[in-house]
Amino acid sequence: MLTNPHGFSTRTGGVSTGIFASLNLGMTRGDEPENVKENYRRFLASCKIEQEEFVCGEQVHGNNVMVATAKDARKPYGYTELFSADGYVTAEKNVPLVIFTADCIPLLMEDPDAGVIAAVHSGWRSTVANIGGNAVEKMVSLGATPAGIRACIGPAIGRCCFEVGSEVIDGVEALLKGEAGAYYNRKDNGKYMLDLKGVVKQGLLQMGLKEEHIDVIGDCTMCLPEKYWSHRYTGGNRGSMASVIMKA
Repeated sequence: MLTNPHGFSTRTGGVSTGIFASLNLGMTRGDEPENVKENYRRFLASCKIEQEEFVCGEQVHGNNVMVATAKDARKPYGYTELFSADGYVTAEKNVPLVIFTADCIPLLMEDPDAGVIAAVHSGWRSTVANIGGNAVEKMVSLGATPAGIRACIGPAIGRCCFEVGSEVIDGVEALLKGEAGAYYNRKDNGKYMLDLKGVVKQGLLQMGLKEEHIDVIGDCTMCLPEKYWSHRYTGGNRGSMASVIMKA
């Protein structure tokens, strides 16, 4: 449904080796810089993006969404991180926005009529802190309308594998204000299984996005460890996936 150049990576098709084999796009995992640079060249080219520099930063599982410009773009290695954010929006052309995941939700959005795009890293902490709503508001500040925004929720851990504690459920209940019950179930051990993709989608609907404008990729990263990086499956010994969108 998204019309601008974009993509969600898998863990295959790159040049990294060992625990990073093969398409590791994480810059701080301990992989060889030259391997990561080549992996980015391949990934971006597969998304029809020729730019070597892109906007990314230190993800801290918060709800800060940054309005980005070309001056914020950087290469995969060689620059000191200048900002911490878990989401980016821009109305500028040819400025790729990149976020990293390995179970958390990658959320890409665009308003094609207004010419505004967003990339959001939405783990459970960011989700219950309403990073999705913050991203929509930042897009609106640049001229988008909720009814005009298209969104795609990418590969992430599914309800089948995402066991959480009551503190997460409390956050979800507070976010969705009485509409959270469909997205979790309680287990005999007192824990819960959570549909975080469903929570993110419901949050977007509450912000005014249309049901028909939201796509959800059903793959669970933990169920498919040969295809995707999963932090839970690997115990943290892993690379990272990246998701990108660019206004053409």
